[in-house]
Amino acid sequence: MRDPLGAARPLATVLASMALFGASTPLAKLLVGGTGPVVLAGLLYLGAFAGMALVTVVAMAARGGGDGPGGGGGGAGSRLRRQDVPWLAGATVSGGIIAPIALMAGLERTTGFTASLLLNLEGVATALIAALVFAEHTGPRLWGALACMTAGGVLLSWDPSSGGLSLAGPALLVVAGAAWGVDNNLTRRISDRDPVQIAMVKGLVAGSASLALGLALGAGVPAAPGVMYALLLGSLGYGASLVLFVRALRVMGASRTGAFFSMAPFVGAAVALAVLREGLAWAMLPAAALMASGTALIVLERHSHGHAHEATVHTHEHVHGELHHGHEHPPGTPEPHTHEHEHAPVVHEHPHWPDTHHRHGHG
Repeated sequence: MRDPLGAARPLATVLASMALFGASTPLAKLLVGGTGPVVLAGLLYLGAFAGMALVTVVAMAARGGGDGPGGGGGGAGSRLRRQDVPWLAGATVSGGIIAPIALMAGLERTTGFTASLLLNLEGVATALIAALVFAEHTGPRLWGALACMTAGGVLLSWDPSSGGLSLAGPALLVVAGAAWGVDNNLTRRISDRDPVQIAMVKGLVAGSASLALGLALGAGVPAAPGVMYALLLGSLGYGASLVLFVRALRVMGASRTGAFFSMAPFVGAAVALAVLREGLAWAMLPAAALMASGTALIVLERHSHGHAHEATVHTHEHVHGELHHGHEHPPGTPEPHTHEHEHAPVVHEHPHWPDTHHRHGHG
């Protein structure tokens, strides 16, 4: 039998997602000065839409014109439904409009290194909202990790030129992290849906809204090379990253996916040092150490106890042989695949995350 957590797949997925997003932050700083934060945020999300639209076209061509991702038995998730609209709308406004605009504005006022590490606070916001609003279980290691990351965020607000805290840029980055924390928890509610479809809808709506807002405020559109760079960066750092993030949400839950995603800033910080050639202030090294300590606490967390599953019928991507998917199919059925299936009631104990099958309460 496979690992009950399917650990290799979700961890590889969320690590790929965080690497793409982490690298996009300092790379966006190369554009924000000449483009403006609102227009750039719009172009990045339109790039996410364009990239995922291309993925859909290629997937349909590979299947001989059949259903795209999520549309058939071999897709990546069931298609969006009418009842998903409030969750997707909230995620689009918070994570597709508010967060990227705040991030781009914060990038104008901080270094790429500092901005990258401060985005660790997205994990703080995600876990707090998951625990306090959606009653997702969180262990002591996770709270210790959040304390380390918060302390690191305070250090990253230090301005060596003035000898005090510089709050304008960091405050905007905190807003970005909080908005993405809301986004992560709302997206978790529809994480069984096709992630490519989610990324396309979110990218088109958020990108169009931000671009229109930026133009209405008098900002200009960059020259063609700048537009192409922004669209490419958005397709990878926001589109592909979002698809991978949603796939990880299904298995790991919002707090743990968001917490593992907190490693993204370290990728961004490394890219900032290598590409932007930024110097290091004294506070950056202990801040990075605190962020790394928090990440280590998250990785070491394990959760296991006896729990009961009620009978249920639902639709999501799965692989046969996993703990909750032992039903039969004809030989040669492609895996992973998506279809409606039934789970019988069962009581057992095994390590698990707050995934689609383990969103139970805890005493």
